[in-house]
Amino acid sequence: MYFVSRTQIIVAIGAVVLALHVLDLVRRRRLSEEYSLLWVLSTVVIAVMGFTTPVLMWITRLLGMYGAASTAYSFGLMFCVVMLLYLSQKISRLGTENQALVRELALLRFELESSRPSPGSRKEPQ
Repeated sequence: MYFVSRTQIIVAIGAVVLALHVLDLVRRRRLSEEYSLLWVLSTVVIAVMGFTTPVLMWITRLLGMYGAASTAYSFGLMFCVVMLLYLSQKISRLGTENQALVRELALLRFELESSRPSPGSRKEPQ
């Protein structure tokens, strides 16, 4: 197996370690399958770039970059941006759902409070 640089070796090993860690998090139910698919897919892409030098060099030439490390770094940065956008979308949706739940809870509390007789209006049995 031919490697271009130490950076490529570190990236390849890092991708394998990250994939194993993601699978362990899913196994322990600390990461949902929805997110794990994105992480495993990205680590597979990074591992392929790290372990197959011809593919990495082809992608580097295709993108017009000067070094293989730049290509790996660019893909990592691109993944971070995509994940940040995806998670921002999820947080926005959850914030909207949370506001709707707070409104519904406030209305239910109001209805409950208004349906109870007030303490001063209660008639004592004679």
